Amino acid sequence: MPHRLFNFSAGPAVLPEAVLEEARENLLSLGDSGVGIMEHSHRGKAFTEVYEETVSACRELANIPENYKILFLQGGASSQFYFAPMNFLPDERTADYHVTGTWSQKAIKEAKILGNAHTASSSEDKNFNYIPKSYDYSDNPVYVHMTSNNTIFGTQYQSLPEIPENSFLISDNSSDIFSKPIDVTKYGLIYAGAQKNLGPSGVTLVIIRDDLIQKGSKKLPSMLQYRTHADKGSMFNTPPTFGIYIMGLVLKWIHSEGGLSAMDKKNKQKAGILYNYLEQSKLFNATAEKEDASLMNVTFVTGNEELDKKFIQCTEANGFSGIKGHRSVGGMRASIYNAFPEAGIEALVKLMKQFESDHQ
Repeated sequence: MPHRLFNFSAGPAVLPEAVLEEARENLLSLGDSGVGIMEHSHRGKAFTEVYEETVSACRELANIPENYKILFLQGGASSQFYFAPMNFLPDERTADYHVTGTWSQKAIKEAKILGNAHTASSSEDKNFNYIPKSYDYSDNPVYVHMTSNNTIFGTQYQSLPEIPENSFLISDNSSDIFSKPIDVTKYGLIYAGAQKNLGPSGVTLVIIRDDLIQKGSKKLPSMLQYRTHADKGSMFNTPPTFGIYIMGLVLKWIHSEGGLSAMDKKNKQKAGILYNYLEQSKLFNATAEKEDASLMNVTFVTGNEELDKKFIQCTEANGFSGIKGHRSVGGMRASIYNAFPEAGIEALVKLMKQFESDHQ
């Protein structure tokens, strides 16, 4: 096996090695079927078993009630930016959005094309380095949309925002899905691109309450209605079979690691190593407010762009990948999702300490 770098990429991101090894074994033949996992018909018995196991693992892992459907869709989480308002935003109602970063900006932009969308809160005034604590809701919004974790700016909701009566919560959980326990009943709709905590790019997990499926608009092309995919078990058209298969393996891996509570404990421990160093460092500084700092994406800078570039080059020369921050923030970003090993964070902190010593 070739040497693997510590992969800090924000997505597509690191996957559990045990999952990659099992997948490798099934590329040529899924079990003893004689046909590789990517070659099986989505309607055949072999893949049907994979699909059912993945749905079951997902439902069990997050304790998803029976009145919620689990869908595997395509188009990435970005497709849900327009899927949701197309299905649920009637002309006479408003949708409210918490704007906490780039992805929620993109989400409300799509909603405004389709109907009335209102900004209930925003942290743009400080370049999205915090999560707003006060809200300005419109009158009688049909739904409230949030982004649970902000990959670019390194912030994360620590608790759900209160929402008005007669509305339901939609959340883009792409970058922290199943990183901690989740009460699905608090949401009407959860969606998440797989490529950060669930699997490879190309498949989007959607968890949606049954009554909302039925309330969705019928004046849409079939592919744009949630009911179409719910009625056909995500197989109205050919689904992303390999992505579903890998997601199933990842979900089983999380189970084997102790479930969502164990993931939460490990993620807090991992992130704590890096944040504890940043707190005492005289060179590196975290960019997100401490109370809203993400356990998934740690963003930090030196305060000097040239020194940032030099450090990024240093990480690349020492076996790290993907540490460069997004241009909106600059500096560095360590994406440390469920599958990222603690040893990688310890190695990064060791390198940061050496770099700081060399540049005092």
